[in-house]
Amino acid sequence: MTIVRPANEQTAGRRALLIIGFLLIAANMRVALTSVGPLLETIRRDLGLSAGQAGFIGTLPLLTFAAFSPQVPRLARRFGIDVMLWVAMAVLAAGIVLRSLPVAGLLWVGTVLLGAAIAIANVLLPSMIKRDFPDHIGAATGVYTSVIGVLASTAAGVAVPLAGVLPGGWRTALGCWAGFALVAFAVWAPQLRRANRGPGVPARTVKPRAPWRSPLAWEVSGFMALSACGFYTMLAWFPSIVVSTGESEAYAGWMLFVYQIVGVMMSIVVPMLLPRLADQRLIAAASALVAMIGYLGLLVAPDLSLLWAICTGVGAGALFFLALAFFSLRAADPRSSASLAGMGQSVGYLIAAVGPVLIGLLHDWTGGWTVPLAVLTGLAALHTVFGLRAGRDAHVHV
Repeated sequence: MTIVRPANEQTAGRRALLIIGFLLIAANMRVALTSVGPLLETIRRDLGLSAGQAGFIGTLPLLTFAAFSPQVPRLARRFGIDVMLWVAMAVLAAGIVLRSLPVAGLLWVGTVLLGAAIAIANVLLPSMIKRDFPDHIGAATGVYTSVIGVLASTAAGVAVPLAGVLPGGWRTALGCWAGFALVAFAVWAPQLRRANRGPGVPARTVKPRAPWRSPLAWEVSGFMALSACGFYTMLAWFPSIVVSTGESEAYAGWMLFVYQIVGVMMSIVVPMLLPRLADQRLIAAASALVAMIGYLGLLVAPDLSLLWAICTGVGAGALFFLALAFFSLRAADPRSSASLAGMGQSVGYLIAAVGPVLIGLLHDWTGGWTVPLAVLTGLAALHTVFGLRAGRDAHVHV
């Protein structure tokens, strides 16, 4: 077996190529999803879909994350982290292209494929950070979550203009992101020449185990589930909540923009705070409390929607960053990180897929947003408890 130097001992050129490839993979992790929302009504009309079928386009990737994430650590142990990330970019490009072709059924096939590809990156990037940036986990996680946020917002913003100017309309506007995935595929290819295991990662013959019996793993998974549920619920319903106060749809769209941009900023701020703290309990609990203040504000003083957009954005951004960082920080080694991420993201995205639907049903049943916002407030209070548990200095070892 050939032994190569760890990433921190590699030449500057190979280190730079590693970082660029890492950022390109991160940049591809949400654009295929966020570019759909602004075009959803156009897609629905063009394909003759019902409202439920159209909504399922957004839910299907999250369900794919939940179903596929537990399988990723096993595949990574067999083929290696670098190979799996490389394959993920190829599958992502294929899924994006298939989703955009004018062939019946390929919309759903392509959506499942791109969901599986993103699930691979979701699970393995924390493991890769644990392996290649062990002394800079907070900074590396902050950079990659910021890249995800910025590119996701950009993809959503340019979707409609691209559909208006490109031949093929919405199909080309969605399909063009396959080229972006292929760039990441090409830039990551040199990483296949190095060993796919860093120091401390067991040989591929070790039987994979998931940390389902670890209380800490469940605490991290619960934290991820509540983080994802809160984020995706607000992403789906915040504009409707704002419109219900009498504001225009345009204003509501800007409030959603504020919510997302503040969240991206927190992905930059929180990593700067982590080195000053002995553990992450305080910042995790405080972030959940800030989000809870935002939900309460929307409940009791909805006219101050800008203030509550900032509060919920601060909370959601910090919580989502911490949820991803915990997959590295709470793991004893890269192998444990992949297993923890597989479990946490399976649980997290399953609840994230269900959460917005249940909140919407509560709105329909009660005829308003009082009960849904009260439920979100209660979940944020529970989030503080999970933050105090998941944020302590302890490790999962599998």
